[in-house]
Amino acid sequence: MAFTVVYDGSYDELQHKNYYAAALKDLLEKNPQVVVGEADIGLGLFGPDYYELRKKYGDRFFDVGIQEANLAGVAAGLSVTGKIPYIHSFSPFMSRRVYDTVFISLAYAKLNARLYGSDPGIVAAYNGGTHMSFEDVGIMRGIPGITIIDISDGVMLDFVLRDSAEKYGLFYIRGGRGFTSVKIYGSGSTFTYGKANLLREGSDVTIIASGIMVEKALHAAEQLKAGGISARVVDIFTIKPLDEDYILKCAEETKAIVVAENHRTATGLSAAVAGVIAREGIGIPFATVGVGDEFGQVGCEKDLAAYYKLTMEEIAAKAQFVAGKKKTQ
Repeated sequence: MAFTVVYDGSYDELQHKNYYAAALKDLLEKNPQVVVGEADIGLGLFGPDYYELRKKYGDRFFDVGIQEANLAGVAAGLSVTGKIPYIHSFSPFMSRRVYDTVFISLAYAKLNARLYGSDPGIVAAYNGGTHMSFEDVGIMRGIPGITIIDISDGVMLDFVLRDSAEKYGLFYIRGGRGFTSVKIYGSGSTFTYGKANLLREGSDVTIIASGIMVEKALHAAEQLKAGGISARVVDIFTIKPLDEDYILKCAEETKAIVVAENHRTATGLSAAVAGVIAREGIGIPFATVGVGDEFGQVGCEKDLAAYYKLTMEEIAAKAQFVAGKKKTQ
């Protein structure tokens, strides 16, 4: 693991779909075992290259239509033959709709596949509540042996797509499609699955974040510093396997934790981190920034973030709260 942090609030020039398309085109070209599967939204991911790729890699680039469970089953069959399947659909359809097929045909059978669930949580924006998954991580966490990754920026997405081709196992990757992220990591950064990334040192409180909430956590830490609070920021991009040792280290050293996620707190990263701390019997102030017992809805990402309180301001307020509470204990 060798990454650099380049966060300054600026946005990437490319959308996540550009990183996905470029990585998959390279993998198709260089690795004859790689196959790519879609469920009727490949054009929205690959753009005009979609037709060229289907023509060039007709036996390795397939679209099953709006049949996501069938797509997972096809991936399982291809994996049995030694292929490395990359399959994609919207995050709710790549998790809750295909769950049993993924569980039995891929995970239970110990097969090899990468599931890309695009536009998770509020990133789904105008696609609305039916396409807005606040529960995909919680669903997939129940699968033994799966690796779950919440993408922080384009550099990480590019690395994970390419690097996972060299690994064996089942991956669920949640990232954007027509989404441009704030730059977090420098070009050429590498990552280790199951290991947390320390992005900013701090002693008063630890902010643990994943996905789109990482840049908001970094922004919140800057605001907190102006108010005299030293906030550590940690990107736990691998939600399973979870870096439990580092979570406990943060709990012991800063003695206050806030978890921020673009997901329902009852079943996602917040629940996972809370479970680690509770099992060890560590009594510290703990708060979450995430979605409650609610469905998604139609709206632009900015308005949805404000509605669900997935904001820098909310992270800063929760961090201020737990840091203050620590002083009274």
